[in-house]
Amino acid sequence: MRRLLAAAVAAALLTLSGCAGNTASDRPLIAVSTNILGDVVSHLVADDVEVLTLMRPGADPHSFEISAAEAARVRSADLLVANGLGLEEGLQQHLDAAAADGVATFVAGDVVEVLPYASADAGGADDPHFWTDPAQMIRVVDALEPVIRGLDGVDASAVTSRAAQYRAQLQDLDAEMTAAFAAIPAERRALVTNHHVFGYLAERFGFRLIGAVIPGGTTLAAPSTSDLADLVSAIDEAGVPTIFAESSSPDRLVRALADEADRDVAVTELFTESLTDAAGGAPDYLTMMRVNTERIATGLSP
Repeated sequence: MRRLLAAAVAAALLTLSGCAGNTASDRPLIAVSTNILGDVVSHLVADDVEVLTLMRPGADPHSFEISAAEAARVRSADLLVANGLGLEEGLQQHLDAAAADGVATFVAGDVVEVLPYASADAGGADDPHFWTDPAQMIRVVDALEPVIRGLDGVDASAVTSRAAQYRAQLQDLDAEMTAAFAAIPAERRALVTNHHVFGYLAERFGFRLIGAVIPGGTTLAAPSTSDLADLVSAIDEAGVPTIFAESSSPDRLVRALADEADRDVAVTELFTESLTDAAGGAPDYLTMMRVNTERIATGLSP
C-alpha cells in the first residue's frame, strides 16, 4: 500500500514538473508601453512570447500610470518596447528604472524620421505621434523584427513570416489612405483637433494644421482665452467644416470652440492616441487608422 502511495505521489510530482514548462513565466516577456505599439508587437510574435501592454484601452498616453506590480514585471522583462520622444510622461520613471536594471529597450522614436511639432508654442520639441503616418510604422516593424528574432526562446522564422505579413498590411493601409486623402480638394485639407497629434499625417498626405485647442504637444497643457480666440479666427479664415475630437481626450473644449466659431462647424471623434477595447471602434491599429481616414475624408470633403 505504501509503495502504491509513493508511486502515486511521484507521478503527481512528475506531472506538475512537466506542466511547469508550459507556464507563462517560461516564455520570453515583452513589455510594451502603449497599446498601439502593443498591437504591433502582438502581430510579430506567436504564443511562445508573452506581451504585456501597459496602457489600457482608451487611456491617455501622456498621463497614464501603472501599478507597483506592473512596474516590477517591466523590470523583469526580456525586452521593453517604448514609443519615446517624450510621449509616456506618466510612465517615464518606470521605463528609465527598467533600462537602469539592464532590461533591453527598443525605442520606436529612435528609428523613425522624427518631425518637430508644427506648433510654435511647442518650442521645436520632437513630435512623438509618428503612428499617424503608416510609412513610419513600417520603419518601426523593420527595426523591431530583428530585435524580437534575437530573443531566447523565440521562433525566429515565425517572426520573419509574421513581420512580412504585417508589413504588407501596413503597405495596403498606406495606399488606402493615400487614395482617400487625394480625393479631398487641397483647399479643404485643414485639420483642427484637441492637441497637436497630426503632424506626421499632415506632412505625408498634404494637410494644413490650422491649430489645436490645447497648445503644445501634450494633453496635460491647457488653453488660454487668447489661444481659443486665435484659433476661432483661424477656423473662420480657413473655412474649416469639421474639427476633430480625440477619443482619449474630453471633447468639451472642442465643442465649445465649434460654438464660438461664426459658422456651422461639425465635431467628429477620432481615435488618435489609444486603441479601444474589442467592443469599441478601434480595437487594433489598422482599424483605427481606417476609421480615422474615413471620418477625416467625410468631414472635409465637399
